[in-house]
Amino acid sequence: MLAKVLIADDEINQLELLSFNLKKAGFEVVSASDGQQAMAAIEDRRPDIAVLDWMMPHLSGIELCRLLRSRNETRYLPVIILSARGEEGDRTLGLDTGADDYMTKPFSPRELVSRVKALLRRSKPASMSDVLEFEDLRLFPSRVEVYRGNVLVPLGPKEFHLLSILIERPGQVFSRAQLLDLVWGHGVYVEERTVD
Repeated sequence: MLAKVLIADDEINQLELLSFNLKKAGFEVVSASDGQQAMAAIEDRRPDIAVLDWMMPHLSGIELCRLLRSRNETRYLPVIILSARGEEGDRTLGLDTGADDYMTKPFSPRELVSRVKALLRRSKPASMSDVLEFEDLRLFPSRVEVYRGNVLVPLGPKEFHLLSILIERPGQVFSRAQLLDLVWGHGVYVEERTVD
């Protein structure tokens, strides 16, 4: 599964350069050219990390970072702030607002890729174990929620468990009896056709 990186920057050349380098490094890239687009992309695409320019129209990277930290579903999303503002006060403000890292422009795209990888390594156990993906389905085991695209799919606990088993083992063939044992447990009497 490719890690998904959101890049938000109103400088199109910068956005294209960073997208190119991150894709080349094996990441899936979602881009936005202002803060409002970035917030919508975070809600819709659920990236694994966000790289935000400080000075964007509609909603700055700092304001967006503050907003992300105030919401339960994005509180732990790793954030890197990019900015031409390199004074100590600016850097500390960015970090105190909730950014995990701060890079001053101009910077090396290779260094940004390395910092993205480092942040993902540190945050991966919490975020990756909490999401299962298959095509356009995303399962959140800790919340027992399934999304198809951006739409919540209502499933009961047993249906959710069954779906998660199938997604965790793509391509594996199960008999009805195996699925019954995996979902309901051994020694529980359930009609075999229940799985259908």
